[in-house]
Amino acid sequence: MQQSTVVIRSRRVVLPEGERPADVLVRDGRIAEVAEHGSLLAGPVTDLGATALLPGLVDTHVHVNEPGRTEWEGFATATRAAAAGGVTTIIDMPLNSVPPTTTVAGLAAKRAVAAGQAWVDLGFWGGAIPGNTGDLEGLHREGVFGFKSFLAPSGVEEFPHVQAADLEAALAEQARLGALAIIHAEDPEVLEAAPQVPGSHYSDFLNSRPDDAEAAAVAQLLDTARRTGARVHILHVSSAAVLPLLAQARADGVRVTAETCPHYLTLAAEEVPDGDTAFKCCPPIRDESNRDKLWAALAAGEFAAIVSDHSPSTPDLKLLRRYGGSGDFAKAWGGIASLQLGLPAIWTEARRRGHTLAEVAGWMSAGPAALVGLTGTKGAIAVGRDADLVAFDPDAEFTVDPAGLHHRNPVTPYAGKRLTGAVRTTWLRGRVVDTAAEPFGAQLRRPH
Repeated sequence: MQQSTVVIRSRRVVLPEGERPADVLVRDGRIAEVAEHGSLLAGPVTDLGATALLPGLVDTHVHVNEPGRTEWEGFATATRAAAAGGVTTIIDMPLNSVPPTTTVAGLAAKRAVAAGQAWVDLGFWGGAIPGNTGDLEGLHREGVFGFKSFLAPSGVEEFPHVQAADLEAALAEQARLGALAIIHAEDPEVLEAAPQVPGSHYSDFLNSRPDDAEAAAVAQLLDTARRTGARVHILHVSSAAVLPLLAQARADGVRVTAETCPHYLTLAAEEVPDGDTAFKCCPPIRDESNRDKLWAALAAGEFAAIVSDHSPSTPDLKLLRRYGGSGDFAKAWGGIASLQLGLPAIWTEARRRGHTLAEVAGWMSAGPAALVGLTGTKGAIAVGRDADLVAFDPDAEFTVDPAGLHHRNPVTPYAGKRLTGAVRTTWLRGRVVDTAAEPFGAQLRRPH
């Protein structure tokens, strides 16, 4: 039987105000008290010693792909990987599943197939595509966390990108509803004008997705947000060229936030081997100088969150050479599979740059929880929050073996990399997540 009251103790508890020794009292799935280290004896005690206790991570950018493309990923495999990586809440993207989450019926199909499969709590984004503005109110009423649009082709025909008029209509409706618009910002005209050279050279692929494509799209989006009053969030920022645009827009009163991802903060174009299409994503991994600018912006509070953009596919679609593929970056599916590895990847680089576990928890837990309105229950070790917790050994080192990862297909650009920091235990609402047992993740709705 699950104990209704337990104490979790650590000399390194990561709290909103910083890191300190503490006891955390968990009662009926919620954090009931945070007390001095060694002071609580209210129930069974789990003493982590020097292993850190972090709030469960919140990943608001995950492509689960089920139903319809479950061979790419699914709720069972994605949430198992999330739990193994210390992620206790995910918000699923509306595309790459069939049907996409662009209607209430599509949302119902996704909720039905996810039922009983999730090892972590999960919610859903809706999609705003050409012609579905009339569907947004129903999806909003059903509790989606906001609406995703692409400004450039998405890669799947059932989720087309929006043109200027579509974007205007969608943002006006979302402003009326009080909904959050989340945007894949690359400009299709800039992409079409860029040199498109097929083949295995990463430099050619990088030239085909220039910084200007992100900057032009963000500028268009911000102009539309100014006119409509919509609250907008820029997804997976890879280019530091957009940062001045965001700063100016915020100064002008535009309600805009942005996120970036572990692969943009821990990988660099100079390190990508030709033909290794596990590294392909859109927008792309850019150079070391750009990466340094993203870290500076992160440290300055310019990003709301670090999230995975976990977007896996089958190995054949990645055209990986080790599976007999061509290694052609132009033709390979663009997406990074890293849901289980985000925390150690970020911690490895953050520690090298002098950042703390408390900062990492802010970027990967508190920040994304605030983005989607879950600060009443998620995102921090604080009284009243869900007891979503992670025992994390910040000094452990390991080499990434794709075969040991839980997402469906053993493909990741982190293969063979030496990372620092290991998840030892994950608790969801006070219960240890045992991925060999029955899942007990809940489906979440946007708080009203």
